[in-house]
Amino acid sequence: MAHTIRDIATALGAQAEGDLDLLVSRAAEPQAAGPGDLALAMDPKYAEGLAQGQARVALLWPGADWRALGLEAAIFAPRSRLAMAGLSRMMDAGPEIAPGIHPSAVIDPTAHIAPDAAIGPFVVIGAGATLGPRARIASHVSIAEGATLGSDAMILQGARIGARVTIGDRFICQPGAVIGADGFSFVTPERSGVEEIRATLGQREEIRQQSWTRIHSLGAVTIGDDVEVGANACIDRGTIRDTVVGSGTKLDNLVHLGHNVQVGRDCLLCGQVGVAGSSRIGDRVVLAGQCGVSDNIFVGDDVIAGGATKIFTNAPAGRVLLGYPAVKMETQVEINKALRRLPRLAATVAELQKIVSKL
Repeated sequence: MAHTIRDIATALGAQAEGDLDLLVSRAAEPQAAGPGDLALAMDPKYAEGLAQGQARVALLWPGADWRALGLEAAIFAPRSRLAMAGLSRMMDAGPEIAPGIHPSAVIDPTAHIAPDAAIGPFVVIGAGATLGPRARIASHVSIAEGATLGSDAMILQGARIGARVTIGDRFICQPGAVIGADGFSFVTPERSGVEEIRATLGQREEIRQQSWTRIHSLGAVTIGDDVEVGANACIDRGTIRDTVVGSGTKLDNLVHLGHNVQVGRDCLLCGQVGVAGSSRIGDRVVLAGQCGVSDNIFVGDDVIAGGATKIFTNAPAGRVLLGYPAVKMETQVEINKALRRLPRLAATVAELQKIVSKL
């Protein structure tokens, strides 16, 4: 679908100059942009690419001399990534899911489906499930008994929504995600080796045989509004109470939330983050890729943890963390510097030992 420069600028709340009636049908990198594309050159370092491409119009940094760059029009983006959010929303056609219910879908007669829902092939919807207005369900999705989805839900290929899961409005679920699987809860008849090690931090009286007894998950999962869940992410149901994800929170691919986890509002959990059972995450927390959170601890509001950080103890609100185990980021930077100096320090100590031994 083509858009005029005027329409794009209006949608972005941005200033535009030049021929505002020019039409563009897609966004492109500057060097690859054609005459019908909007080149994305929101930093001066991309100006050289404009000369390599054929764009007539570009999204530029504030104050750029668009005429000198050989353009016929320009939109100016004071905050480039925010402009990208609005532009991508305009130009994303979304998945092609035909209106209505595909003949191959299997829907329990007691399910409640909004009349304007679009349900693709080989979808299975269980007894008593509820899908709100304008739901879009792609192929091979399963929605189990008693699950409830709010308005404007988009569930993509192969995702699984478990029994009695409750999800708010404008939910986006990427392919292969599983929401509402059983939690990983097991116990031994006698005190297990794991329990002993947790109490003693390493000492074991004896090593003995043990077998695991399953603790069933009686809770479900509750998800707020405007939540997104990435591909192959997993959110386990609670043991007794529900696992909870607050409104506005975004989970990346391969994120795992264990049973009973409570995640606050507007959090960002990046790829391969794992949060162990019964931990609580505050509001606006950012956990970068491969972060791990131990079980039964609390991470306060506005905590930011750098990539691969392992959080084993409670983290106070506003703390910036890095490392294994997690410490203040500035402390970890000093630790890293000290580690790089260790070979030189070892050589110095060895030389001093030689001198001392001769005294």
